[in-house]
Amino acid sequence: MRLDISYDGTDFAGWASQVGQRTVCGVLEETLGTILRVPVRLTVAGRTDAGVHATGQVAHTDVPEATLGTRSIAGDPSRLTGRLAKMLPDDVRVRVVERVNRDFDARFSALRRHYVYRLTDAVWGAEPIMARTTAHWRRPIDLAAMNAAASTLLGLNDFAAFCRRREGATTIRDLQRFDWTADADGVLVARVSADAFCWSMVRSLVGAVASVGDGRRDIDWCRGLLTERTRNSAIPVAQARGLCLVGVDYPADDDLAARNEVTRDIRTADGCCGG
Repeated sequence: MRLDISYDGTDFAGWASQVGQRTVCGVLEETLGTILRVPVRLTVAGRTDAGVHATGQVAHTDVPEATLGTRSIAGDPSRLTGRLAKMLPDDVRVRVVERVNRDFDARFSALRRHYVYRLTDAVWGAEPIMARTTAHWRRPIDLAAMNAAASTLLGLNDFAAFCRRREGATTIRDLQRFDWTADADGVLVARVSADAFCWSMVRSLVGAVASVGDGRRDIDWCRGLLTERTRNSAIPVAQARGLCLVGVDYPADDDLAARNEVTRDIRTADGCCGG
C-alpha cells in the first residue's frame, strides 16, 4: 500500500523511529498496527529531520491481504484514510491510501524530491500565524544575490560540503531546481528539487546562499564549496522549521523495477533523502 502523508514536524523528533522519542513513523506504525492488528513497517521517500514538515511525504508498507478483510475496511485500503483520521493526532494526516504495483518502493522508486523553504528577514521575525513554518534570518537579505548564488549550485555535483557525513554514503546529487521568490507577505520562498538529498543538505544550501544574500560571503565562495570533499563548518544550517517536503515524483508502473535497480546500486548504504 502507498500512503500520502502530511505533518507539522514541530513536535516530532523527525520521521525515523527512535526509542523514547515521538516520531512521525512511530505514530503512524503504531496506529496502523492497531487498526490492522499486525505489525506495520513503513518505508519512506524522505527521512525528514526533527522540526521539518511535509505536505507531500510518501511511504509504503506490505501487509497480508487478510488484514484488509476487517468489516471496517472491507478489502478497500482507501477506507483506512477515514479510520486513521479518527485515531491520529492533529499534527499528522494520511491523505491517501491505495494499492500500488508490487514493484513500488517509496524510497528506491523515487525520481526526485521537492522541498519548499520559507524564510523571513523581518527584524521582528515571522508572523505568529506562520512562525511554525517560517524561519528567521537575522540580517537583511538581497533576493537577487541569493538567486545568483543558488544558480551556481545546480547540476550533478558532489555536495559533500553541504552534508553531514554518513559512513559509506555518496554525496553526489543532481540538484535540478534551486530558486527564490518573495510572496505577498514579503517572505522569501525557495523551491528546491533533486534526485535525492543527503542529511541536512537542503538547510545547508539555504544557509550558504543566505550568507551570500546578507553580504557576508560572495558568489565565488558559494561556487567553490562544490570543490570540497568534506563538510564545511562555515556553512550555517538554516532552521528546520522553514523546511517542508512538498512532493515526490515516481515513474510509470512499467518503469518501477528498472528505477529500483538503478537507485539501489548507488544508495544501498546511503542515508539519502533527509532535509
